[in-house]
Amino acid sequence: MTEYNKIVQTARDAFQSGRTRPYEFRRDQLQKLRKMLVENGPKLASALNEDLRKSKMEAFLTEIGLLVNEIDDALANLKSWMKPQNAKKNLMTMFNEVKIYSDPKGVVLVISSWNYPLNITLTPTVGAIAAGNCVIMKPSELAPATASILKEMIPKYLDQECYPVILGGPKETSELLLEKFDHIMYTGSTKVGKIIYGAAQKHLTPVTLELGGKSPLYLDNTVNMDYAAKRILWGKCVNAGQTCIAPDYILCTKEVENKFIEEAKKVLQSWFGDDTAKSPDYCRIINDNHFKRLTNLLENCEVAVGGKLDPNDKFITPTIIRNVNANHPMMQEEIFGPILPILTVESPYEAIHFINERPRPLTMYVFTKRREVCDLFLNNTISGSICINETIIQYGVNALPFGGVGDSGIGSIHGKHSFDTFSHKKSCLSKSYNPLEETIASARYPPYSDKKLNFMQLLLGMKLNFGFLKLVPYSLVFALGTIVGLTLNKYYKDNGAEDRS
Repeated sequence: MTEYNKIVQTARDAFQSGRTRPYEFRRDQLQKLRKMLVENGPKLASALNEDLRKSKMEAFLTEIGLLVNEIDDALANLKSWMKPQNAKKNLMTMFNEVKIYSDPKGVVLVISSWNYPLNITLTPTVGAIAAGNCVIMKPSELAPATASILKEMIPKYLDQECYPVILGGPKETSELLLEKFDHIMYTGSTKVGKIIYGAAQKHLTPVTLELGGKSPLYLDNTVNMDYAAKRILWGKCVNAGQTCIAPDYILCTKEVENKFIEEAKKVLQSWFGDDTAKSPDYCRIINDNHFKRLTNLLENCEVAVGGKLDPNDKFITPTIIRNVNANHPMMQEEIFGPILPILTVESPYEAIHFINERPRPLTMYVFTKRREVCDLFLNNTISGSICINETIIQYGVNALPFGGVGDSGIGSIHGKHSFDTFSHKKSCLSKSYNPLEETIASARYPPYSDKKLNFMQLLLGMKLNFGFLKLVPYSLVFALGTIVGLTLNKYYKDNGAEDRS
């Protein structure tokens, strides 16, 4: 038995014991996880700063604060989420109890990415705990400080057998994927997502994949450019653009491009001063490999704003590129950094055509005051989400599902959507031994007749013309009256009374 096999088996034994199923256990573990975040906020923020140079504000807004909010939402709604849901019935099942139960799936594996290493590890974990599962967490090795602090802290607050943390890189992840899980949640690149998907297929394991992609932004000339520029640039500058739902590129007319660039210069100067590298509010690129990848994308580009680089500090200033060709390398992959190319289009129709020719994005942004333009994008494009006149903050709405479509991902999480993702929806029909129910149901028993067929069609609300169904037009009242009469007759006979039919 390998080390990972022992960890997974221990978690499975804990799940099979029923430990994670009761409401009280789930609530207790969520409360303890919340306590961990609140009590260790400064330590967690320090780890995020070490990994990505995140400021306290970004650590709170994009990681710790969002997680506390996610837990509070789960705690407030857990009882109602766990409660069996009534399902719609037909005449055939009108006396039956028909419900949908939410069963935990079992042992869940969460493999997270490095860009929001705390948030992306724990957000799905909250949903999996709420759903009654055991969770094995595999934080990214590219954010080692955050991964280490999770490994240290989680066993102090949560059940160690149910919620272990495993450290390591691709080799350890590959070995871990040899084990059988009941659900796998992965956040990261499409390339690795395909590997995860392939490994899951061997065990027929369901997956949730959040894979990102090139999220477009359409900008027209009706907007308040002061507001629009701030919202767009904040979405691009948070975490130095290393955000899966950051605006990846802008589509607009040449006139709008010029207005945006001029406003962007003012906004960036007001935020970061004359030297962005000296600002305590701006993150760094995660490592040398990603820095080199991003600097390669800047080759043969017309820089309109920014463009300053420092390989020793892994620093790239917010950079806007104009006159970008659709065939340029930066348009062939997700940028995942503080580089924002602008491509010119003449109309929203041309922008929609451009978007629809490419893989479906994780999200899409539309900046306009015209409702008809919003409707064009809503009704003629497909994306994981769409956000009008704002960027990124749709992620913070627990009621909205977060996930991709097609190349940008499979499945969704957040709030109730996380609970549902990590639950199996088990259908249940329960019938009593009531004489009336049995009388109605007896029409399905042999020997069959046209009369029984008529009656069953009436109950199921169907009218199939077999050429001999003459009783179908009869009213439901007459049919039910006959049923009641037969039932009462049977009741009197069973109880020794005279036949009153």
